[in-house]
Formats: sequence, C-alpha cells, structure tokens
Amino acid sequence: MAEEKSKRDSIGMSLKGCRTNNGFVHNEDILEKDPDPSSPGDSPQHSAVGILGPEEPDLKDIQPYAGMPKEVLFCFSSQARYRVPREVLFWLTVTSVLVLIGATIAIIAISPKCLDWWQAGPMYQIYPRSFKDSDKDGNGDLKGIQDKLDYITTLNIKTVWITSFYKSSLKDFRHGIEDFREIDPIFGTMKDFENLIAAIHDKGLKLIIDFIPNHTSDKHAWFQLSRNWTGKYTDYYIWHDCLHENGTTTPPNNWLSVYGNSSWHFDEIRNQCYFHQFTKEQPDLNFRNPDVQEEIKEIIQFWLAKGVDGFSFEAVKFLLEAEHLRNEIQVTKTQIPDTVTQYSELYHDFTTTQVGMHDIVRNFRHIMDQYSREPGRYRFMGTEAYGDSIDKTMMYYGLPFIQEADFPFNDYLTRLDTPSGDRVFEVITSWMEHIPEGKWPNWMIGGLDRARLTSRLGKEYVNIMNMLLFTLPGTPITYYGEEIGMGNILATNINESYDVDTLLSKSPMQWDNSSNAGFSEGNNTWLPTNLDYHTVNVDVQKTLPRSALKLYQELSLLHDNELLLSRGWFCYLRTENHSVVYTRELDGTDRVFLIILNFGESSLLNLKEVISKIPTRARIRLSTKSANKGSEVDTHAITLDKGEGLILEYNTKNLLHLQTDFRDRCFVSNRACYSSVFNILYSLC
Repeated sequence: MAEEKSKRDSIGMSLKGCRTNNGFVHNEDILEKDPDPSSPGDSPQHSAVGILGPEEPDLKDIQPYAGMPKEVLFCFSSQARYRVPREVLFWLTVTSVLVLIGATIAIIAISPKCLDWWQAGPMYQIYPRSFKDSDKDGNGDLKGIQDKLDYITTLNIKTVWITSFYKSSLKDFRHGIEDFREIDPIFGTMKDFENLIAAIHDKGLKLIIDFIPNHTSDKHAWFQLSRNWTGKYTDYYIWHDCLHENGTTTPPNNWLSVYGNSSWHFDEIRNQCYFHQFTKEQPDLNFRNPDVQEEIKEIIQFWLAKGVDGFSFEAVKFLLEAEHLRNEIQVTKTQIPDTVTQYSELYHDFTTTQVGMHDIVRNFRHIMDQYSREPGRYRFMGTEAYGDSIDKTMMYYGLPFIQEADFPFNDYLTRLDTPSGDRVFEVITSWMEHIPEGKWPNWMIGGLDRARLTSRLGKEYVNIMNMLLFTLPGTPITYYGEEIGMGNILATNINESYDVDTLLSKSPMQWDNSSNAGFSEGNNTWLPTNLDYHTVNVDVQKTLPRSALKLYQELSLLHDNELLLSRGWFCYLRTENHSVVYTRELDGTDRVFLIILNFGESSLLNLKEVISKIPTRARIRLSTKSANKGSEVDTHAITLDKGEGLILEYNTKNLLHLQTDFRDRCFVSNRACYSSVFNILYSLC
C-alpha cells in the first residue's frame, strides 16, 4: 500500500509542474514550498527537464482514483478494459435509436388514416328559431343554443350543425338572405355568434353552418344595384328580355320554380325579367360571372375566419342554368303546355346539374383546404343533394384525385313514409353499392323539410330507426328532437304562400312540461308547441330507464367506443320482408355485432338459416326493450315484436366478409385490421 501510494504521489507531483495541469492531487502528504531561486536543484530549468524528459510515469500498477488529473485519466481510458465496454454501450445506444426510428416509421406506414372529427361521431342539426329562446320573444336564438350545450354533450354529439341564421326577410324561413355577413336580429348579434362558437370549441365540439350560395333576397344590396344597371353589379343576377303587357308577363321559356309557376319575374325598374328557382323574392345569382364567384369566396372566407369548422352547401345543383334558354321537356308530352305549372311536370335538364357546376363546388373545396392547413383544424364540406338520383348524388364526392364534398348529405331514409324492411334495405344497399371506394357514408332519419320520423312511421319505430342510424357505417346525423321522438305539429299559426307543410317539423324543442315546453318564457312562440309535450320532453325521458332518450345515449356511447361500429365491415343479410339484418365485424377480432330490426308485426327469426356457422347462443348487447339487455337468446328462434330491435354479440372465427358467399354483400369505407397483441389498428390486412 505504501509503495502504491508513493507511486501515485510521484505521478501527481511529476505532473504538477506541467502548465496544462489544473487538477488537484488527491492525498498529497507534503505541502509544496516556494522554490528557492538559489537552489540549483529547484531551478526552473531543472523542473522542466524533470517533467518533459523522455521517461514516462509507470501506470501499470496504479488504479484509477478520484480527483486524478485528466492526463492520468486519458492514460487509463485508452486501456481495453475501459474502452471496449464504452464502445459497446455506444453502439447499443445507436442501434436502439435506429430500431426505435424504424419501428416508428413502420407503425406510421401500416397504420390506417385516423378518423377525422366529422367521421368520429354524430352530428346534431339545429333549426335555431325553434331550439331555445333566451330573451322571451318567442323565437329561438344563438344564446339559447349556447345555454343548451351541456345537454348536447350528454348525447355524445361531436358536431353541432346550425341551419341558416343570416339576416333575412325569412321567406322560406332560411333561404332569403339579405346580408351574408350579418346575423338576423331574431337570432342575436355577431357577438352572440362569436361567444357561441367559443363555447362550442371549449366543449370539444365542432360547428358547421348552412350556406346557400345559389340566390339572395330581392332586398339584398347586390340586387338593388343590379336592377338599376349599376357598374359590375349589372350582371350579378340572371336577367333576360321578356314581354310584359297589361300586367301579364310572357316569360323567355317554360322554366318553372320549385314552388310552381314560371321561374321568371318581371322587374319594373329594370324592365326585364329575372330568374328565380325558388320564390320570386329569391333571385338567382349569375355564377357564370367571375365577380359573383369572387364575392361568394370572400363570404366563405369571412365565416371560416370567424372559426367555423365547416359548411353545408345548400341548393348547389341549381347554381348554373343552360345559356341557350331552350324549353325543358314535359314529363307528359300530351299535356297542354299552358297547363304545365308544377315543378314535377318538367324534366329539369337545363336548370339543374349543368356542366361546370361541379367545377364551382371544387372551388368551394379549394377554399376549405386553404383553411385546413393548420393541424387539427380540418374544415368540413357537405353538400345538399335534395331530390337527386343516387348516381348524381354520388358525383358530389368528386373524382378519385379531385375531391369535392366530404360527403353529400344522405336524406334517403327521410323519404320513407311507411315502415318497411324492404324499403330500408333498398336505401341502405343502394347507397353502399354506389358510394365510390374509400369514401365515407352518412345517414339521416329526419330533416328540416321532411315530416318528422314519428309522424311518418309511428312512435313504435323511433327506437329502431335510431338503432339503425348508429349501427350503420358512417356518420349518424340527428335532427333536433328526434332523440326524444318529437312529432309534427298539426297546424301552424303562420300564413305563407308556399308549402306550409315544411313548417310542421320545425316546432319548438320540447325541454320539459312547463309552459311552452320549456322552450320560451314568453307569452307566445313563433310556432305552437306539440300537444304531447307533457310526456314527450327531455326532462321526463332522462329519468326513465326505457325512454327513447336513454336508448339514444346508449347507442351513441356504443358507437363511440366500439371499433366494430366505427371502423368495421358492414355485411347485409337478406331475410323476409319485414326484418333488416346485418353484421358489423373487424379483421383481427373474433367478436361480431349482429343487428336485427323488425319493421313488421311480431315474428320468429331463425338466424341459422341465414348464417350457417352462427353460435347457438348470442348475448344481447343493446335492445329497444332495455329489460333484455345483457341476456342471451337462442339464435335458432328469436322472437321479435313490432318495432323491436336487437344488437347481438357473439364470437366466431368465421367472419362473413371473408366468405365467398357474402363477399359481394360486404362493404367497408376505410379498411383496418385490429392487432390484439399490440392493441393497434393497421392497414396491411
């Protein structure tokens, strides 16, 4: 030990004279003394020779110690026993990082595209004048919607869809826009809108709004300038010479308004006729004028800048008309031309879906994409396809490499006027068989201009239609009040010259059994409330375990939590004409949901005849009769009452979409497979 200590001290002392040594020597026993200049042994020259001489210190028997100078440390670090472990650790670290990067890239490469917000959950469509009145004037408003956001979140809604609230004379109650940049005073102020959109986003929700680019009100500033031949506004609308004598107008052709009679109206100020697809108070804009397209672009940008997350573009098929103005062909050729006054009596080949219309829709898409560049702020675009054939409707999805709408709104289920398994089956299969590959479906069972579900099909079918809505692939869309089974009112207190029947489904939301159904504290409401509001309202149903509202909430939660419903295959099974039967299944899991909806009278169903390898027993995951939830049924003999629906769950390795017999009856929009080992989805199935 003494010898080792002596060597260590000798090394330290021999290195202290070096000017590069700034360390300290551990365990020095003798304090250094000031050098004596007179002593030859301690002269600088002697020290230099001692340190820099050819003889290196012997480190063979010395162990590393704390506080050693760096020169000593370097000598030890070059030894194999210290160098090799260090290099091994270095290369292990490098290899681990490369493996981690590679694994990350691989996971990203094989992962399917995540569902966007407009795909991940239901949309809730609100007619603002009828949702909630906050200022006691009998009209619903934006503050009223904000007051009820907590209720909307209890429905597990992801997107709030508010229909038209622009400044308007309220002809057609949403389409006669006087100023696209102003809130109608009935609904509140721009500050109210800004507060509402902030509150919606604070709740983690998204907001889409209606936009009607086809026409304006005749009170719009553009129209007033156009009828007076003012500058660029002269051709903002579709004007044409026409004969007007003795109060009678002879229009340029036989084109008809959607509401009947000629779509041309004589303007005494300009002394010409202007074209209107809807009422005469709603003149059509001239979309062949680039200035008009630029105006509409700026309006869209205005609302996107306000924070709106997307648009429903209404009446887009009417954007262009044929320039040649030829007469449209009569449906009944033998009918006397002067008696053709109803819209359904003509084929509208020259006034709808003209060449160039889809180019305009793509320009709308381009604007949305410009505002979608910010991460997490994708801007949704939907289009109305009211009355179009299925082939024309699918065109709004765009082309394989040219996108238009994220989806055209699917209102085909809202057209069902009698309960029929066959008709429901036809609507579902028609959409799924025509939808372009990779596009996303959507489903609606109610809407603004349709009779409410309860009034069309009956109260007993409310629950199975909501079950249908949430178990089909795609985005479910609910019209306000459908979650509690609201029906049409019997009559209105408003006298209008067009189809008043469209008002019957716009009655005030039924919140409780207080005066005016809790919609308003005012003395009167703009439309009467339904007479059944004492029992059909939110407050009553949220406390009843078997209510339509409770089932709706359970269905919405199931849709949100189950990959089978949000990402799985859809396989339809044709059975007898009263029942609709289909499965939802996902590659990588052996669980299957089988949905049975009975639109007829009580019946007995043997699923073994439809799916030969189905297990004998299946568990009821959800039922329109809540008492059955969690129990098991015999798949060979399932009894279904009128209007009853079941979501069955069972395990099997025999997924239908993998079987040849069912392959042409199975669809998936964005295919994904589930790995139970890693608990992830991947796309390389």
